[in-house]
Formats: sequence, structure tokens, C-alpha cells
Amino acid sequence: MRLSPPLYLHLHYLSSTTSGLRSKAPASEPDCDIYTRFMKSHQCYDLIPTSSKLVVFDTTLQVKKAFFALVANGVRAAPLWETKKQSFVGMLTITDFIIILHRYYKSPLVQIYELEEHKIETWRELYLQETFKPLVNISPDASIYDAVYSLIKNKIHRLPVIDPVTGNALYILTHKRILKFLQLFVCEMPKPAFMKLTLGELGIGTYSNIAFIHPDTPIIKALSIFVEKRVSALPVVDINGRVVDIYSKFDVINLAAEKTYNNLDVSVTQALQHRSQYFEGVMKCNRHETLETIVTRIVKAEVHRLVVVDSNSSIEGIVSLSDILQALVLTPAGNRSYLLNLPLILLINHCNKHSFNWILILFIH
Repeated sequence: MRLSPPLYLHLHYLSSTTSGLRSKAPASEPDCDIYTRFMKSHQCYDLIPTSSKLVVFDTTLQVKKAFFALVANGVRAAPLWETKKQSFVGMLTITDFIIILHRYYKSPLVQIYELEEHKIETWRELYLQETFKPLVNISPDASIYDAVYSLIKNKIHRLPVIDPVTGNALYILTHKRILKFLQLFVCEMPKPAFMKLTLGELGIGTYSNIAFIHPDTPIIKALSIFVEKRVSALPVVDINGRVVDIYSKFDVINLAAEKTYNNLDVSVTQALQHRSQYFEGVMKCNRHETLETIVTRIVKAEVHRLVVVDSNSSIEGIVSLSDILQALVLTPAGNRSYLLNLPLILLINHCNKHSFNWILILFIH
């Protein structure tokens, strides 16, 4: 694979099967693990849409241009291609943008040189010199169960699908994409009894040490919390303790879109004024709602988490997509014994496909 042109558009076929549930489980098997069996019976190929766009950055690209490209293409992350190694070496995400701003921001009067001038490879050498980890990826032939396990085990939000034979990146899997796929087939499967239990009964979510901010919290302070607490969103709480908004990592990329990242002393409220007009408010739930209701709401709203509140809209906890997939797939009905049977190494089998779809891959360097 040669990436000599500055902008390289590469169209290729990718194999895909889009059939429904392939086999019916024996009636004698308990329904509590029906979603686990469903995920094991489908491959990552099945999650790849008929047509999609994948942005790939060469590591020699300037960091600033890379983040602008994320905004311009409406994506949250991109695989990184290193020409010297002729392979993918990592991912560039909004978290990298946050870490750069948090580490190098001084004041509105001082330009962030590291963002303006550094190349991606320079940033990776500086930041990853002590924490380097190989790129976590998955084969298109691996089961969706393996993908869920990899996402949760590695505590990542994006999992690139890379063909082990050609080395091509095909797609980026997310918790949201997987849960949405499952929801499409839920009506065809027996409903586990635990879907009628409440969040409180199942203990799903995080309810202690919840990180939050206030409307007047400076952006730089919010970025510090993102980095230190390793959370993906911060509920915005007013003086009465009520949840009035939410500031997520995705909102931070608006700083690049608006080119306002040189002044991080402004409040979160001011920053959120630049947010998409389609924002419908904070998606909430309470501990007394059933898991079935929660799954339906989070899929329909296309959000990454729900804020758990009490009757006064005061924050009690957070329920994330990761929490939900953990409960539905890895530890159904809270059965922790499933963890004992998880593979230490995911074995991936390659097999041929016979149907074809299009995918657009955009290489930038």
C-alpha cells in the first residue's frame, strides 16, 4: 500500500454478510444469555454498513490539520498510518486533542506551539514514550462478542476493523454501533427476565465519585477533569444541585471547529453556545426504570450515556453504553461467572465471503 499522493482516495470492495440471526438456540438453553449467543453468532462484518467513510491520517501530518480534518469529515477518530512501517500504528481521537490542550495551554496570550507545529509522529513520540501500547484492532471475521470483550477489556471507545490478509482498515466499531445492531434483532429473540428489572435492582452504572462541573467552570478546568478522571462526559450542575446540561469530550472538538482553543479560560456555558443546534438536552433516567426502557431510550437518542437523577433532577449516577453492553453480553443478568470463561487471547479465524459492499477510505498526509 503506497500513500504518496497528499490526498489519496481509495475505493475497494469489502466482504459482508447482512443476514439476520443465523441459527435458533435450542429451547432448552436459558434465555438469560441469549444476547451473548447472538453476539457470538455474528461477525464484525455484519456491523459494517453498506457504504461508509473512513478517514486515515499519515503520521507525518500536522496535529492541527488532523483535528481540523476530523471536524471537516464529521468523525471522532481516525486510524494512523506510518509509511515507514507500512502499517497502522494507532488512533488519533478527541482525547488526544484534550490531552494536548491540557498539557500545553498557558494563557490566551500564549500560542500552543505543540498544537500548531507538531506532527502526529512527534506528538506520539512525546506522549507515548512511557505509555506505548500496540494498536488494539480486530479482524472482520471475529465475532461481535469478541469486539465487545475487546472494547470493555481495553477500556477503549473505538475499535478499528483491519483485514489481517490485506492490512486494510475497513471500519471503526463503537459501543453505539454494536448496541444499535443488537436492538434491530431484539424483537426476534426471547426476552430475558432481567430486562424487566430496574437499574437499582441490577446495579448497572456508576453511583459514587461522579465527576461533574458547574455552568461557570472554565474549559481548562473541565479538560483537567477529563484527563485526571478518565471520563467521557461531565454533567453540568447548577447551584441547586440540578443537572442542567452536559459537557462531553465530543463538545471539545468544537474548539477546533471554531478555532477558539487559544482561550480556554472561558466558561463551559460560553463554549456550549457553539454546540450543534440539534442538541436536545441532557438525556436522563432514574434507578426505578427497567433495563429494557434504558436500552430503548439510549439507542433512540443516539447518545453515549444517560445521567441518573432523582425526582428533583439531582445527579445520582451515570449509565454508559459500556455499562449496558457489559450487562447484556458479558455478564448477563449479573452472572459474574461468565467472566471466568472469557478467553485470554481472542482467536480469529479467516474465511471467505461472497457478497460485496463499498467503503470509502480517505488517506490524508
